[in-house]
Amino acid sequence: MRILGIDPGLRTTGFGVIDAEGAALHYVASGTISTTQLAHQGLPQRLRVLYDGIGEVLRRYQPDHASVEIVFVNVNPQSTLLLGQARGACVTALVARDLPVAEYTALQMKQAVAGHGRAAKTQVQEMVRRLLNLPGTPGPDAADALGLAITHAHVGQASARLAQAAAATAGRSSYRAGRRR
Repeated sequence: MRILGIDPGLRTTGFGVIDAEGAALHYVASGTISTTQLAHQGLPQRLRVLYDGIGEVLRRYQPDHASVEIVFVNVNPQSTLLLGQARGACVTALVARDLPVAEYTALQMKQAVAGHGRAAKTQVQEMVRRLLNLPGTPGPDAADALGLAITHAHVGQASARLAQAAAATAGRSSYRAGRRR
């Protein structure tokens, strides 16, 4: 299963692609989509760059699933709104191409990758490097995106096992009716 992780941001959106074969995870690619060169232009142009950039990543790496970070609320409401719009452009690019999208919080990703939800960026970067056996440490946005893909690989496998177990027991009910009066 090929998984694309996306760490959305209006200035810099990270992406990471991994292959998951059972418990084995293999690095495919990672990088960023930047709109900093368009800072003087309007929001719609920047959102278009994100949408098109995600589309290019999809064409190039052809993932089977995607995972995107859920936006957290900042102290500054304007920043939260802008981040939400960037995230929306990314999610729209994914669903426009019929890709299944899972969503995880930063806390969930940090727990899955580093073992605790309060891990620092550098800890996430180092754990991603170790889990994927990378020769160097990925940048913070790419590391978060790879972490989201890793999280989905782990959660996706667990969900598949639960679905199989539910299907296996669907015909067998453990409920027995009591006596009626």
